[in-house]
Amino acid sequence: MEKRVIGYFDDTGQAEQAANELKNQGIKEISVLGKDSRGKGSSQGKDEDGLGWGLSSATMKGGALGGAAGLALGAGLLAIPGIGPIVAMGPLAAALGGAATGGVAGALVDYGIPQDQSDFYESKIKEGKTVLIAKADESKADSMASTLRNHGAKDVKIH
Repeated sequence: MEKRVIGYFDDTGQAEQAANELKNQGIKEISVLGKDSRGKGSSQGKDEDGLGWGLSSATMKGGALGGAAGLALGAGLLAIPGIGPIVAMGPLAAALGGAATGGVAGALVDYGIPQDQSDFYESKIKEGKTVLIAKADESKADSMASTLRNHGAKDVKIH
């Protein structure tokens, strides 16, 4: 059975570090969502191919979160009603592309996060926080949650 682990970060760089570590652990489904922070000096991470994917990057170099692991995830700058411009990368980027009414919370519910938690994490994005959600086999859920917490994630939940 697959589980989803979700948490939010005050610092985009911490979210990027957590995503890289999860990727190095073999987690293939990782999504990162945050307000568009271009011009706010947020950091840019690099995967093992040397491709930049910072959330502040307008192009995000194609969203190359997966690099050599063969993980090609969508990424982009999206306008979400009620939130404004957000940067989304990973499997949820595509889901958010069609989010005309459901917004982030609707996409999270569709991805398996309960409505009350989805609303909570959407509110964190509105506040300028960065949300990371990863999906993998149940046996990896505790490890994924620990990785998020070790990188500064708050309100980490397993669903």
